[in-house]
Amino acid sequence: MEDQKEEVKKMKILCLHGFRTSGSFLKKQISKWDPSIFAHFEMDFPDGIFPAGGKSDIEGIFPPPYFEWFQFNEDFTEYTNLEQCITHLCDYITTKGPFDGLLGFSQGATLSALLLGYQTQGKVLKDHPPLKFFVSISGSKFRKPNICEVAYKDPIKAKSVHFIGAKDWLKLPSEELAAAFENPLIVRHPQGHTVPRLDETAVEQLRSWTTEIIESDLSGKNETKDGESTIKMNNKEKVTMEKIEVEGLEAQA
Repeated sequence: MEDQKEEVKKMKILCLHGFRTSGSFLKKQISKWDPSIFAHFEMDFPDGIFPAGGKSDIEGIFPPPYFEWFQFNEDFTEYTNLEQCITHLCDYITTKGPFDGLLGFSQGATLSALLLGYQTQGKVLKDHPPLKFFVSISGSKFRKPNICEVAYKDPIKAKSVHFIGAKDWLKLPSEELAAAFENPLIVRHPQGHTVPRLDETAVEQLRSWTTEIIESDLSGKNETKDGESTIKMNNKEKVTMEKIEVEGLEAQA
């Protein structure tokens, strides 16, 4: 009997761009990475809800329009429109999801970590499945005490990887954010405040990390309904699910 195959539904990642850029720009930034890393994921790159309120650092590099998620003061202790942004993203995650994880750069990473912390504490996304993983690139913590006391109250258990640049002006804040997570994977690179190009070692680290996420997700699903299924994984091939019939497979005397 021929085996019947069907593609396993891809895990979904919500990807949040940096300050005064766009979802399209973050998608271009991530395209520098080996495509095998996220080959088994569906990635969503929305734009921030507010038009850029000032000059963008990518003017002349990438075409407008540019967006921001919320606004903040010079020392990053006061925020404007943050609650509106959180409400918007929770609605987006609920209506467009469910999502399995988050990826963010700079402001997008900082915001993503906040959502993870708030969900852990039961403040947001109460009816959405727990977000399982997080990719942080140049992220940081919020600094306002009443936010920190909730979002980072306990170590965040979502599986996380943190890209920290040696020349990044947010290097120390990125270290502090990584410390807010349980058993974080930290990938250091010699570059600045950017989505870095990855060397061979970093590619293998991230590919192994994403593979573990997929395997963990598959192992946690009930594969016994209406027959048994065998999951076959390969980093460089599509993830497939083989449905095999069990009738008639009993040992013969």
